[in-house]
Amino acid sequence: MMPVVALAADRVGWEERRLIAAAPAAGLRLEWVNDEALCLGDPSLPSLAGYDALLVRSRSYTRGGLIATLAESAGLPTMNTSRAIDTCQNKAALRAVLRSAGIPVPDFRLVLSRTDFERCLRELPLPLVLKPVFGGMGRRVTLVRHADTAASVYDYVEDLGHAFEQACLVEPYLGADSVRALVAGDSLLGAVEFTAGAGEWRTNAALGNRCRPLADDPELRKILDGVVTALGPGFYGVDLFRSADGYVVNEVNHAPAFRALAMATGTDAATAVARRVREAVR
Repeated sequence: MMPVVALAADRVGWEERRLIAAAPAAGLRLEWVNDEALCLGDPSLPSLAGYDALLVRSRSYTRGGLIATLAESAGLPTMNTSRAIDTCQNKAALRAVLRSAGIPVPDFRLVLSRTDFERCLRELPLPLVLKPVFGGMGRRVTLVRHADTAASVYDYVEDLGHAFEQACLVEPYLGADSVRALVAGDSLLGAVEFTAGAGEWRTNAALGNRCRPLADDPELRKILDGVVTALGPGFYGVDLFRSADGYVVNEVNHAPAFRALAMATGTDAATAVARRVREAVR
């Protein structure tokens, strides 16, 4: 009998449709379950009853890790694991894990107060990037170009942020080009280079930035192998910058979008992921 895998997400987008369509050829069936309506508990997880595994595609930076944790506690195989999701969705924790594993990351400071922020301005050269510890898709990421406007920028964090939303990272601005690599299991599916468009300094597929395929690069593969070793095999979108000393890992996305990469490289990412999920079920 063909295994049935729950695909937990808040909506069915382009990537989810491709994953569902590719699943039968990989020997399984994927069914969307709304991650906002699972009402999970202990011990039987009735809303996930009958599923053989769980593929977590939650875009929320709180729901994914919680759902994976409870599913794993009930013995349901998950991709990605709760540990990997929790690490990826916390930028400070991710950088600590990667740095401890010898994987290069950008210089950064954890900012929890205005005092922290003011110290960053003294220690790091402008321009600087201010970004939330929890969040994605380029939202609430701010480029601080001038010291005389920095205090006003931080006003928005201090006055409008709530609790953990006030936790930020500050790091040097590393330019308008970035690399996105897609990994399934422990295999590199493809990599592209993004260039920010006119009037935009952020490089992010969600912002419609242009991208081109990236040739095979042994240095990149070595770093990605280290990321997989640190987080465990899974499905990741790894975002990197080039520095004077080589690649640095900026972020790792636990539920990556892959439309831009697939179209630029011709990679059938959905089939590759479905096959990895099938192996996990075995």
